[in-house]
Amino acid sequence: MMRDRDPQSPPRLPPRKRGKFLPPQSISSNQPETVTVIMSARTFAHGRCARLRLSVTAKGSTRRVRARAAERSIDELKAGIGDFYDESSELWESMWGEHMHHGYYPNGTLRLDHQQAQVDMIEEALRFADVSSVSRGVDVGCGIGGSSRYIAKKYGATMDAVTLSPRQAARGNELNASAGLGDKVSLQVADAMNMPFDSGSYDLVWSMESGEHMPTKPQFVNELCRVTAPGGRVIVVTWCHRDLAPGETSLSWDEQLILDRICDAYYLPKWCSVADYKDLFEKEGMEDVRTTDWSDEVSWFWLAVIATALTPQGLTGVLRAGPKTLQGALVMPLMQLGYRRGVIKFGVITARKPNAAD
Repeated sequence: MMRDRDPQSPPRLPPRKRGKFLPPQSISSNQPETVTVIMSARTFAHGRCARLRLSVTAKGSTRRVRARAAERSIDELKAGIGDFYDESSELWESMWGEHMHHGYYPNGTLRLDHQQAQVDMIEEALRFADVSSVSRGVDVGCGIGGSSRYIAKKYGATMDAVTLSPRQAARGNELNASAGLGDKVSLQVADAMNMPFDSGSYDLVWSMESGEHMPTKPQFVNELCRVTAPGGRVIVVTWCHRDLAPGETSLSWDEQLILDRICDAYYLPKWCSVADYKDLFEKEGMEDVRTTDWSDEVSWFWLAVIATALTPQGLTGVLRAGPKTLQGALVMPLMQLGYRRGVIKFGVITARKPNAAD
């Protein structure tokens, strides 16, 4: 007999390691190439449960996925990223609003105000980095400028922002004008690894879920540090893979399989760990380098996104947006699976640039 859960008690986190994968030694030439992952996504708004079936290829097909990712040059990745967000951003804004990033769910407790959870993610990142004031900031990989406008309003800051998507830049500047921030916030199309800004220009360098797109992480971190003013603060919130254990030289086969499929759909290069980012910032001579893992705090987000995609508006929007958007939607369950298995980590890294007199 099932017992009713106390309605006052917080919902529990979804159990981890729900997907089934075959280890490499168990796959023979006589076995089918496809391993099927079953995911459940709760439609929060209506209380329904939908079953999603996603085929994850193994062996030969996995090599083909990896080959496509490996064959993409930096220019091809940049073009793919720009096209992906040109195609999908309007749909995302219509469903989720101006913030194109995860929401923050304290201690992994479900909340239904998902857009407020996204605002809270900004607040929590600023709090973690001990940011109390901002004069001039830059939003690196800005989407349609949601974080830039929020920080500009909160601190009275002037914000520059860069994206690879012309449509995002145009839409963001429209929203800036509508919010009365046209003289405070400016979006432009530019390469985050070679920004058109002078060195030492910004007391806040902000990267909210753009680092995963950067093909050369050392160059990305170097560029963030270059534009940071002495005494200024860098905040990077990004998708990472788990830290490798002592003696490990790589992720396991099935862990890498998850990331390869996500990379292929979202035009991502090779992932790195939070520990890798920490090392990179320390090598740049940054001080007060701190990191944290908010994987539990974002654990409900992808279930909410999947549930939204399964609504009539979401399904119609995905199909109308275009093939890249559909491709991205089809691997969303793998993001949730990656979090459940512990291979994907939601990393937060912050560092301070030494003052000239230090």
